[in-house]
Amino acid sequence: MTKIFVLDTNVLIHNPKALFSFDDNVVVVPITVIEEVDQFKKGLDEKGRNARQIGRYLDNLRKQGSLRDGVPTEKGGVIKVALSRKVSAASDVLITDTNDNLIIGTALYEKQCNPGDEVVLVSKDANVRIKADAVGLTAENYESDKVNFEELFTGISEIEVTEKNYQAFGQEGFLAAGKQNLYPNEFVRLVNKRRKGDNVLARYSHENKAFYPLTHYTGQPVFGIQPRNEEQRMAFDLLLDNDVRLVSLAGIAGTGKTLLAMAAGLNQVVEDNNYTRLVISRPISPLGKDLGFLPGSKAEKFNPWMQPIYDNMEILLMGHNESENNNNGRIFGKKRASLDEYLEYGFIELEPLTYIRGRSLPNQFIIIDEAQNLTPHEMKTIITRAGEGTKIVLTGDPYQIDIPYLDSESNGLSMAVEKLKHEAIVGHMTLIKGERSQLAEIAAKYF
Repeated sequence: MTKIFVLDTNVLIHNPKALFSFDDNVVVVPITVIEEVDQFKKGLDEKGRNARQIGRYLDNLRKQGSLRDGVPTEKGGVIKVALSRKVSAASDVLITDTNDNLIIGTALYEKQCNPGDEVVLVSKDANVRIKADAVGLTAENYESDKVNFEELFTGISEIEVTEKNYQAFGQEGFLAAGKQNLYPNEFVRLVNKRRKGDNVLARYSHENKAFYPLTHYTGQPVFGIQPRNEEQRMAFDLLLDNDVRLVSLAGIAGTGKTLLAMAAGLNQVVEDNNYTRLVISRPISPLGKDLGFLPGSKAEKFNPWMQPIYDNMEILLMGHNESENNNNGRIFGKKRASLDEYLEYGFIELEPLTYIRGRSLPNQFIIIDEAQNLTPHEMKTIITRAGEGTKIVLTGDPYQIDIPYLDSESNGLSMAVEKLKHEAIVGHMTLIKGERSQLAEIAAKYF
């Protein structure tokens, strides 16, 4: 039986390719959706880009046939644009002619005209799905680009080993993985029942099918800071490994994701000179009411959004200046180096994500903070900016999302973790224990 899918505006704005994601079924785009998309097309952000792309897709279809009657697709389906209709069945519920109600009305009209087919309204807006259900429609979220968050790759497994293998790993420095089904750069805890609490951390080499001790982080301070738990040690091992070109760090607030990434970045750029500079960026998404337009240059407008980065940088510089005993820290010919000097001399660049499209960034250490507020398409855009020799670090908390129609299963960070875990140059670590303060850990746990 053919299904008829009626698409809400937010589905197409989220992913313009959703038009072609329903195989051999009928896709209906209400005329109200076209009108709403038209309001966004002049924007310079991702929403504006997607709005223009929707127009191009539909215009190309229009050249192949009548959108009113329906244009066949390569998969055997049909795409058409339909007028919004008022039907008596919904007149008592859908009182006002809001855009949402007109879209629901279109779905009801399709159901009335096609009693033998299943009509499904697809929307990322929960309230639209609720209203559709109230008037007797089947309503679904658009989930073709979702992952199962409960089964999201954590980056670490626990494996029980015999006493013989436990000792062999310590003596020989490796252990054959056997038939273990693991991903490249996945970490493992080697557990032996006779040695309670004496677990060993190892990292899986997909190339050699074996476990090896942590080799890139062996306990040394990294730009003045030391890890406080096992997850942070493993995160440092990925961050300091130049063969791993994409590292993702996920975890609740206060687990040290941003601080670890920045410490490793500064270590690689300033001390080891492995990269030309450290580029730090984050999506511009306010918590609560927005401040509105901000005066000043690009840097001055961006400063309020980068304050968390400044806070972490001050912590790192303070610890670095103390730990280096004012010797290696004299990169500017004076006793202590300040954040302004790092920025002035080009070691660090703070860049809004708004301007990253079209750039090519070779041999740089790039940190994308708050990556859970990116759509999968935005994440693809950022990762494809990486030039030769560049390393990208994604940090974020999938539970704290400030962007409408994104959730823990559909955001760019979760998608990157799950879709790229098979690649040999990619690594991931989920940080669990809060280390900011006891109060911060309590808040993250109970709220």
